[in-house]
Amino acid sequence: MGHRLSKITTRTGDAGDTGLGDGARVGKDSRRIQALGDIDELNSCLGLLLAEKLPAPVRAALLQVQHDLFDLGGEVCIPGHTMIAQAHVARLEELTQAHNAKLKPLGEFILPGGTRAAALAHLARTVTRRTERSLVALGREEPVGAPARQYINRLSDLLFVLGRALNRAGRRGDVLWKHERKKR
Repeated sequence: MGHRLSKITTRTGDAGDTGLGDGARVGKDSRRIQALGDIDELNSCLGLLLAEKLPAPVRAALLQVQHDLFDLGGEVCIPGHTMIAQAHVARLEELTQAHNAKLKPLGEFILPGGTRAAALAHLARTVTRRTERSLVALGREEPVGAPARQYINRLSDLLFVLGRALNRAGRRGDVLWKHERKKR
């Protein structure tokens, strides 16, 4: 990689377009750039979550996901390029099942919250869902690999489960939604 990123201010995007990994120029408001921005925001949300004190298995899982998201960004940045495979999707499914197996079954809907780490996991989950919508919208116009869409879908499941697991690790219960609450 060398000194590829030594010049940060290039002025090449001042007219409202930007370069893709294959050298093509597209508008900064294109669906592809929207998806890339959402992937980047999601990765930043995970970075914020990783700044918290976390159980080692959760930390390891999230660090791997951050690397995967960088790969996903590379895939979206280069039309026709593939970096996310079924093995990535399967790994998320396994992580979700492993963490969920340690939790009590849910009988109610839960609200995002509890510990700060759990709340950040839920925030990342909502950004994941927006990222998924961006990838689906892009896929309606241009090819997007099925494993990429599936990966993002599974990631929101994992983050939901990790939010619950982080509350448990923080000795907090789930924040249950109360359908029949008192009205004032």
